[in-house]
Amino acid sequence: MTKKDYIKLLETIGLYMELKGENSFKVSAYRKAAGAIETSQTPIEELADFTVLPGIGKGVSEVLDEYRETGESSLLKQLKSEVPAGHIRMLKIRNLGAKKIVKLYKALDITTIEELKAACESHQVSSLPGFGKKTEEMVLQGIQDLETKKEQISISEAVRLTGFINQRLDTCEHVKRYAVAGSHRRMKEISKDLDYIVVTENAEEAAREIAAFEFIDHIEVSGREKVSVYIKMDELETAVDFRFTDEAGFTAMLNHFTGSKAHNVKMRQLAKVRGEKVNEYGITLADGTLQQYKTEAEIYQHYNISYIPPEMRDDVTAFDVEQSEMITLDDIRGDLHMHTTASDGAYELEEMIEACIQKGYDYMVITDHSRSLRVANGLSVERLLEQNRKIKELNKAYSEIDIYSGTEMDILPDGTLDYDNEVLQALDYVIAAIHQSFNQTEELTMQRLINACRNPYVRQIAHPTGRLIGRRAGYAVNMAELIQVAEETNTVLEINANPMRLDLSAEVIRQHPAIRLAINTDAHHINHLEFMKYGVGTAIKGHVRREQVLNTMSREDFHDWLKKGKN
Repeated sequence: MTKKDYIKLLETIGLYMELKGENSFKVSAYRKAAGAIETSQTPIEELADFTVLPGIGKGVSEVLDEYRETGESSLLKQLKSEVPAGHIRMLKIRNLGAKKIVKLYKALDITTIEELKAACESHQVSSLPGFGKKTEEMVLQGIQDLETKKEQISISEAVRLTGFINQRLDTCEHVKRYAVAGSHRRMKEISKDLDYIVVTENAEEAAREIAAFEFIDHIEVSGREKVSVYIKMDELETAVDFRFTDEAGFTAMLNHFTGSKAHNVKMRQLAKVRGEKVNEYGITLADGTLQQYKTEAEIYQHYNISYIPPEMRDDVTAFDVEQSEMITLDDIRGDLHMHTTASDGAYELEEMIEACIQKGYDYMVITDHSRSLRVANGLSVERLLEQNRKIKELNKAYSEIDIYSGTEMDILPDGTLDYDNEVLQALDYVIAAIHQSFNQTEELTMQRLINACRNPYVRQIAHPTGRLIGRRAGYAVNMAELIQVAEETNTVLEINANPMRLDLSAEVIRQHPAIRLAINTDAHHINHLEFMKYGVGTAIKGHVRREQVLNTMSREDFHDWLKKGKN
């Protein structure tokens, strides 16, 4: 278990205590303990006694000791049994926090969202002290927004759900092979459901195995061709189709059900010109023979066109793109944005280095948060310079990879930067980012971003719009102006590969085809290094050429680019 696991445990206990209506001092004790572990510089495995950390007493320490020994918490288990499950779901309602949920429970015995909606519609909520008509309307609107969101899932939610589903499919005796199709395979930011293509020699038995998955809420269709189910897990829910085929028909079915509709229409047009038909079963040739290829590349080659990646299949423009110039995951030579336990990462510096070596990277940049981001344990000047010194030493010790020192530095609300130039000049790669005051006017926000671009040591702007897909629109940015200033100042803009962000978006990138980019994971965990595929997928969807992406450079070229500086 990592530091993040202990922090999550304490924060979850604090949340459940708040929902139970425990006194604020008790709730605060667990949240302060989480903060103490967050800011501690001692590796979690070396903390033999948690009480040595400020703010952690005997009671909290015993909870942590139990968690370390068993991987579970009896306190959390007890709290979960005492707090209505519906209260956790209510936390997803915009403008409704734990304290208000407790008040509603005590006054109206509300335990579910359905009961809360009825209470709002009958105006029982507005009659309560501390609520009022406006609050009631906002809560009702929040419920309606949540109900609308039920019909769709974000790409980060789809990533989590497919992770669970894949684990269960791997245990199925009669599932020989499977792949995700549909909009998620096309890396759409929002999907209505999930689609799987499943290879089996016994569809009836495969359907039986799938129907037994513990997270299935109900089965909508079950037959020899497909099983359609509705799943619920970890407060996420969606419809899932599992379509069955044999090995020979797998590729054709995957291609067809990946879509999009427009892409399939274009494929049928290409087939029609040749007197052929193409569908989920394969290509029916002019003489009536069914042709089933082993790879999708062969399907496109059949029509004398280059393989079109799934991410580019939302429309027909990809048919006119020179695919040989497009970025691929194999082109990425390094990751330029990641965090360690020095700020809010889950792994030590050396562990991140080893993980990047395992990825086969030629170079990497450590970019922990800067001092003003206290919630992320941002580094003071002294800590940053000490880390810089350590990275320089480690770089000499590792021949497999170049390790560069950096920072993800806050652009402060007044437009100044979190570190002085005297500090920045000691680093190899400086990233600037906005993490606060999202509600400023576009003019003020742009001035902050422009000031950062014009700094002689800032090489990159991270997650340039600040959006979180399905949760936050981000701050106001004049993207055309930002791209122009970035080009003038030789500053790179980021595609943040975290599926919660994908910022910049493919839509923005398509609108600015000459943009200079870096694709980074912003990893806070070694597993997050796998996010790179989503960043590259976004770039592919945006028709990005490999020459546009900084971290496709060779080890030598990237080193020379850094040493050259911005001018």
